[in-house]
Parts: sequence; structure tokens; C-alpha cells
Amino acid sequence: MARIDYSDPFKASDRTREILDKNRNANIFRMMAHSPSYFEQYCRLGGAIRHKGELDPIVRELAITRTGILCEAPYEIIAHKRIGKNVGVTDAQNEALENWQAASCFDETQRAALAFTDEIVKLKKPTDATFRAIAGKLTPAALVELQLSVGFYIMTSKFLETFEIDLQPVTEVVG
Repeated sequence: MARIDYSDPFKASDRTREILDKNRNANIFRMMAHSPSYFEQYCRLGGAIRHKGELDPIVRELAITRTGILCEAPYEIIAHKRIGKNVGVTDAQNEALENWQAASCFDETQRAALAFTDEIVKLKKPTDATFRAIAGKLTPAALVELQLSVGFYIMTSKFLETFEIDLQPVTEVVG
């Protein structure tokens, strides 16, 4: 049960209701809608991360799901395993993300991105060796997008856990 009540979409502005409807009234967004201006900007950046960059969507979703795992955010893990599957992440890859280092289902770029993700979440910053490994495989734009994706989903995971956002059945939030 969430720590505070979700916002009431019927009391929201037209713009907030429009964004909520576009996002299937998922609990995370109903909670964020308490602050309409932050909610709108959050969705704009989230949309850019998921739909406007050049970072390979499989690499992006592996990194986002791994971030959710490291931040212990079940809502995030479940949502992005599903999203990842829709962009080409295999079931084997989703299952291996807990212990990706021992798995053989990731290519070199994916492994470098996962190491980068682990260090962003766990350390102050990635080590030089880890940074060089991923920087050698991505364009500068894709590298920036990877870092911002991980950072955005650290924030998202912490939001979900802070407010104890309730999981919803898949059919309620993903069509």
C-alpha cells in the first residue's frame, strides 16, 4: 500500500489528465501527478530516453532493468523486463540480469554497458577501465544517453520505493 494516497485524476488539470491517460493511469504517474509541473517534465525526459535517442534499445533496457535490480525496485524490474522484451531483450537475458557476469547471453557491448551500469549505481563514478570499455563501443551521444538513462532510473527506482508504489496487473498498464 502506498505511503500516501494517489492523486485523483478527476481533480487534475486537463493537461495532467491527458498525460495520465497516455500513460494508462499507472500508479507511479498517479503519485507523481501530485506535482503536475514535475510530472510533466519527468514524462518528457522519460519519453526522450525511451524514444528519441540513438542508444540501442536493447542496451538501454538491459541497463534500466539492471538499475532496478540494484536499487531493489520490483515495480521497475517487472515493467522494464516487459518493455525490454518488446524491443528484443531475450527471456534468457532478462533471467540472467541478476548475475549477468556469469551469463553467456550478452554480447561485448551489452556486457560493457552492464558493467558501466553497475558502477554508476554502486560507486561514486565508473572506473577508468569500465568507462573506456563502454566509450570504445558507443558514440558520444549513445554514451551520454546510457548514463542519463541509468541516472533517471535510479531516481525512478528511489521514487517507487520511497512512496511504496503498488504493482498493478500487466493488463492495467501495458496494452
